[in-house]
Amino acid sequence: MSLPSRRIIGLTGGIATGKTTVTDYLSRQYQIPILDADFYAREAVKANSPILNTIFERYGASVCLPDGELNRQVLGEIIFNNLDEKKWLESQIHPYVRQQFEQKLKQLNNPIVVFSIPLLFEAKLTHLVTEIWVVYCSSEQQIKRLIKRNQLTEEQALRRINSQTPLVEKVTQADVVLDNSSTLEILYQQVDSYL
Repeated sequence: MSLPSRRIIGLTGGIATGKTTVTDYLSRQYQIPILDADFYAREAVKANSPILNTIFERYGASVCLPDGELNRQVLGEIIFNNLDEKKWLESQIHPYVRQQFEQKLKQLNNPIVVFSIPLLFEAKLTHLVTEIWVVYCSSEQQIKRLIKRNQLTEEQALRRINSQTPLVEKVTQADVVLDNSSTLEILYQQVDSYL
């Protein structure tokens, strides 16, 4: 799928640990192409897409906004309260995301490419990358950031965090751990040194 000398960095971490901060920096500072799983997952469920229609068939009008778009908030409440429903939804979206990564990578010839994949381990996509970088912060910081960013209650934030592989487990499988517990300057210094 790629030249052996090419670095394909699989960037992951927990929800609200700072992955976007890292990918924005890599793109801005080093002009490294970023392939973003969240972007492709949103693309998979755009209005009138086959995947979105399948979701509407399963959950009905409650997950459909008046303009035909997906009601992410309602869907989130369903899947973060029911592991079977979460697995079903992922089984619809993950193959599309994987296909996009493979297609886009073929179009690039950069020596370094970053795959930003929040569910790198959960979706079993580690075979697509040559190294794994995990963005880490304390669970207290993660909860605070998620509540602030998504306007969630603490209970909702914890459900989302707990639906992912524990951050400490991801850290043990990482080639590089970026500690995002301090300042942006310190985070960027770590990125510079590992790159």
